[in-house]
Amino acid sequence: MYFILNIYSGDQQNTLKYLKNTEVNLNNVLIMTGDFNIRDSDWNLLYPCYLTYSDTLRKVADSLNLELLTLINPVPTWYVDNPQDSNSAINLIFLHAEFNNHQISPKLQSPSNHASLLVSIIIEEKIVQGRKKTIVKNNKEEKEFVNELRIKISDINMTNILDNNILEHIAQEFAIIAENLWNKYFKLANITKYFKAWWDKECNRDLAIYHTSIRKRD
Repeated sequence: MYFILNIYSGDQQNTLKYLKNTEVNLNNVLIMTGDFNIRDSDWNLLYPCYLTYSDTLRKVADSLNLELLTLINPVPTWYVDNPQDSNSAINLIFLHAEFNNHQISPKLQSPSNHASLLVSIIIEEKIVQGRKKTIVKNNKEEKEFVNELRIKISDINMTNILDNNILEHIAQEFAIIAENLWNKYFKLANITKYFKAWWDKECNRDLAIYHTSIRKRD
């Protein structure tokens, strides 16, 4: 599961201070975006000043493994109503490094005075396996697997464990035994909507009886 943080931090930067001071621990944050109300020459070439809040924002982004990446079109994101003021870039997007850029679209400006920020996320095709290796619970294969594993474990010599090397050798021997027995007894099962840990042959039988009764009824 991935998260997108949409943030508004006012002139006093209370939201940004909260994120920094509480050391928010969020895994899998994909994007952090919003109105940060921070003017800085790093993202606004027409603004010559540098603010200490910029460091705080970067620290928060670093803690989430996000970066402020290259803009395709460095134009303002905030358009002022007062002609005495100047437009600025205070809406930002912080992304994972694999998303190499984003762009600002003033043409999609919302009813407010903020431009839209656009980023393309490539969704790769993923092959989902239709079969799974399994040993069915309470089945004959499970009982034979457990019994043979118990016997072979009891044959391992564990009377002279004098150092870590011997212990490591015993652990590797156990792993090899367990893997070989797993490969001996597992079955390939089709993954369907009925593929649950508790689903067994009796469930298949009862489902088939139910389908037969429905057909007869029709």
